[in-house]
Amino acid sequence: MPAQTRARVVIIVGTAWLASVALWGQSMPGAHSPAHSSPQPIRYLAPTRENYLELSAQTERMLERDVLEVWFPRCVDNQHGGFSSNFRRDWKPEASQGKFSVFQGRMTWISSEVAVRRPQLRQQFLPIAKHGLEFLENVLWDHQAGGFFWGVDDSGQISPYYGDGKELYGESFGLYGAAAAYQATQDPKALDLAQHAFRWIDEHAHDRVNGGYFEYLRRDGTPIDAEPNVVTVQTVPVGGFLIGYKSMNTHIHLLEALTQLYEVSKDDTLGQRLDEMLAIVRDKISVQPGVMNLFFTNDWRPIPDHDSYGHDVETAYLMLEAEEVLGKAHDPKTLRMARMLVDHALEYGWDNESGGFYGEGTTFGKPEDNHKDWWVEMEGLNALLLMHEMFGAETDRYFRAFQQQWDWIKNHQVDSEFHGVYATVGPEGPLGSTDKGGIWKAAYHDGRALLNVTQRLEKLAETTRAK
Repeated sequence: MPAQTRARVVIIVGTAWLASVALWGQSMPGAHSPAHSSPQPIRYLAPTRENYLELSAQTERMLERDVLEVWFPRCVDNQHGGFSSNFRRDWKPEASQGKFSVFQGRMTWISSEVAVRRPQLRQQFLPIAKHGLEFLENVLWDHQAGGFFWGVDDSGQISPYYGDGKELYGESFGLYGAAAAYQATQDPKALDLAQHAFRWIDEHAHDRVNGGYFEYLRRDGTPIDAEPNVVTVQTVPVGGFLIGYKSMNTHIHLLEALTQLYEVSKDDTLGQRLDEMLAIVRDKISVQPGVMNLFFTNDWRPIPDHDSYGHDVETAYLMLEAEEVLGKAHDPKTLRMARMLVDHALEYGWDNESGGFYGEGTTFGKPEDNHKDWWVEMEGLNALLLMHEMFGAETDRYFRAFQQQWDWIKNHQVDSEFHGVYATVGPEGPLGSTDKGGIWKAAYHDGRALLNVTQRLEKLAETTRAK
């Protein structure tokens, strides 16, 4: 999920109140797409081997056509290194915003995962993974003070746009990409970079009193705290993170990154931090009836805001993934919270008519708007099938929702003319910009979801046959 899907202007009195203004995805119909026709009834498929295999063939084709073939090798920047991020609807390049740590880590991760999980594409994607690793190691890593820069300009220099600070969200994706690159390449320098990144993060940002991590640091790694009793809260350059506070968003992606590294490096301290992240995400950030608070003081007092359905469904998957990598049987508390997160999103953030999850809303109220963001839809697709795999024997709710979600994505979120997925779609078609790429829009959410869904459908087909 992008760091802050909607950037915020935030005002806090003490720590009790928070108001926000949405800036991303303004409500203006896209000029390049016709209005959606009324949704047609879906012919729901039974959970049979044949139907699982048919769906897996469809998701694999979307992965190839609307993710891998449009992004690669187009995004590989052979002039400056790393990956170019900005592309128009027709995939023509746009003016660069420099090299953003989140985008660079994500594209290194997806190219590495494809090299590992698609043997037929390994020859094509392994050099791309190495290319991403070289940029993370030689350009984004601060060889003077350590840590990954939040972003740099195209020449690899500190940029006024990104500043010279270190944001833990960006650190997590640099670590995530390097760990995946090691899995793909088995190059010791990739593992060394990932381990070095973890040690730097842990040494400079770990909160040894309250748990979790301080999120915004000066270049030298010194955490920046919030100004006490100040009404206007500062935000991080690019992304809208609140300086001096902890966030749901950063911590779920730290969970994700530590999980990736623990797959290849069973370090004791890393294992302890992964356990800690899982407990924080499950027991402090996630709460009944299946929602997550977005911002916290450093001692984990929640700041009232609203619910992000997309992060809810994504986190259900990330918590369960972390336990599997830790080699544990699923804790009943984790199972319960993961299911609650998905169930609440289905109850309050789901479009019963057309399918698909809305972006955000209040805990017990209606969604803020009828927009559907690509990353929410893709993470929802992954989470719904995961819930079906785990609880399908007792209910068909998740498999039916999965099929409706898939119907929405393939008929509305995907651009049938130029391929790839629209960032934001409403009832009348694409909203706001129809650009296919940007520093927050990589091949990560859709690529990961389609890789996972295809694999899970094939597993379900095999299990069904075995019965």
